[in-house]
Amino acid sequence: MKLFWICSAFLLLQLPALKAQAPLDLEHIYDPAANAAADLEKVTQQAAKEHKYVLLQIGGNWCIWCKRLYKFVHDDAELTAAIQKNYIVYHLNYSKENKNLPILQKLGYPQRFGFPVLVILDDKGNRLHTQNSGLLESADSYDKQKVLEMLKQWSPAALNPANYVNQ
Repeated sequence: MKLFWICSAFLLLQLPALKAQAPLDLEHIYDPAANAAADLEKVTQQAAKEHKYVLLQIGGNWCIWCKRLYKFVHDDAELTAAIQKNYIVYHLNYSKENKNLPILQKLGYPQRFGFPVLVILDDKGNRLHTQNSGLLESADSYDKQKVLEMLKQWSPAALNPANYVNQ
């Protein structure tokens, strides 16, 4: 009986590690049924509260490069940290079920760059930058330095006028 309790305790202690190793769900990154306009309003308000910008990753669950970018960022601690420090992320769906065309029109038709396409909004919802993610690719993945540099160049600190007063 003592062995049973020791084994049980060991298994219970392993649960957090097992949960952390759960496979990444790459089939449900985007939600075609989402009310993207309402969601964008919420994430913009959150960004304002946290003094961050909004990073939109526009694409769909059908898009292999969208999945690659999601996994690439998720699997890299430095990229994840850079995003968490500066951005509120929202995955804006573009699929046959819901293309979100009115939103894309307001964003200046970013779909012209293919998918995924990244759009950075300030904390008021104004578009600051549209990034063709193809320029961040390297072979069949992404280039970490290019992604980091893009995130840095469009971060709130990079666009803070106080950083340029004495130049």
